[in-house]
Amino acid sequence: MAEQKIKTGVAAFGMSGSVFHAPFLDLHEGFELCTVVERSKNRLRQHYPYVKTVRSFDELLADPELELIVVNTPHPTHYEYCKAALLAGKNVVVEKPFVFDPAQGEELKALAEKQGALLTVYQNRRWDSDFLTVRKVLDSGLLGRVVEFYSAYQRYRPVNPTTWKEKAEGRTGVTYDLGSHIVDQIVQLFGRPQGVWATVGKMRDGGQIDDYFNMRLIYPDVQVTARAGFVMREETSRFTIHGTAGSFVKYGLDVQEEALKRGEKPGSPGWGAEPESQWGVLNTEANGVHFRGKVESVPGNYMAYYDAVYETLRHGAAPTVGLDGVLDTLRVLDAAFRSSETRQVVWL
Repeated sequence: MAEQKIKTGVAAFGMSGSVFHAPFLDLHEGFELCTVVERSKNRLRQHYPYVKTVRSFDELLADPELELIVVNTPHPTHYEYCKAALLAGKNVVVEKPFVFDPAQGEELKALAEKQGALLTVYQNRRWDSDFLTVRKVLDSGLLGRVVEFYSAYQRYRPVNPTTWKEKAEGRTGVTYDLGSHIVDQIVQLFGRPQGVWATVGKMRDGGQIDDYFNMRLIYPDVQVTARAGFVMREETSRFTIHGTAGSFVKYGLDVQEEALKRGEKPGSPGWGAEPESQWGVLNTEANGVHFRGKVESVPGNYMAYYDAVYETLRHGAAPTVGLDGVLDTLRVLDAAFRSSETRQVVWL
């Protein structure tokens, strides 16, 4: 007997809903995309005419058939909407950043445990091609002991006053936006840092939100830098890693987001595969043999996130994106703001 599909509702159909969630939920054989909130527009019916449209989050929660709710609304609503969904007896996937305040994150974690519900964050960039490749290189041991790790996102994004992301409501800038991905990946590799030293700033003329950060995450035996900004028109490396036996340098961004925006379907031939021009360079020595050359990138695979959610809800597997690591990331991001304000290291 086939297992029952997970009936799922999505709280918004902007870029997050239309690009990062609906395509995967629609194609995954373990989920049924049932309902999506569109407050005024009717874009959903153009792409998924068989999916129900509702006009409010309360209407979404009122559907007793929905087992899973995707909270992908503006960042400042995450705490309120996650809490309401959990109290309504739903399992919850919430977009990053989870919340702004680590104490609110702890509260929601305790509520999910009390309700016996899944609460997990959409940290999809754990399945980026570049990060999967970095993990493969580190696991190979060809770098020796890692002594320096650099991770950065470069964007060139002039101020756009029409989007909610440019409003100074909560911490809606680049630190919590892109920093949620960068720091999450670092915590996955090295665990929770001992402290944070950071500069967080507004670099664009007329900007209301933070659009630049540079963090040093303090570990006992590796120098870790995380950096991102919206005034970076020329590309620098996405990852630079130095170890006692070698180095690895990787340029370029995962190709899945752009493929999704073009309307390509997850799992189509060549899905997530980077062009050779984006493969990283490994320079190392093993058994007395020096090698310098390209490392073929591991294909990216965002569908693996929903594979993991399915395994948790139907087979009781531990959540792949557990809240302990997410809360460590929140503490780092919160510490970055406090460090920038005080010009001191904030110890965790």
